[in-house]
Amino acid sequence: MNPQTKLYLLNEQGQRFFGDGPCRLLKLVEETGSLRAAAQEMGMAYTKAMRLLRQAELAMDTPLTERVIGGTGGGGSRLTKAGKELVEKYEQCRMQCVEANRRICAEIFGGNG
Repeated sequence: MNPQTKLYLLNEQGQRFFGDGPCRLLKLVEETGSLRAAAQEMGMAYTKAMRLLRQAELAMDTPLTERVIGGTGGGGSRLTKAGKELVEKYEQCRMQCVEANRRICAEIFGGNG
């Protein structure tokens, strides 16, 4: 038996605004330099990616990405300091939740959890 841990962040109204999907999207924005490319890599419509990003920014009350204007390589996007911190803290919290869940399940059900 393997426990599965899912972590979602909820806004004040109790609606999900951040989880594994949006976290992966932000990481890909940082990696690819583009929200469009990040969405494409995830097989997600650009409009859905924009909606997820806007929901998270609204809930966090801060921009998570910033646009990079033109230049030789063209424009794109990158994470703001707040965006990088959200990804880092979410991943840290998720990992600690996974580890705690495994320990708790092992204690209750026996074995390795």
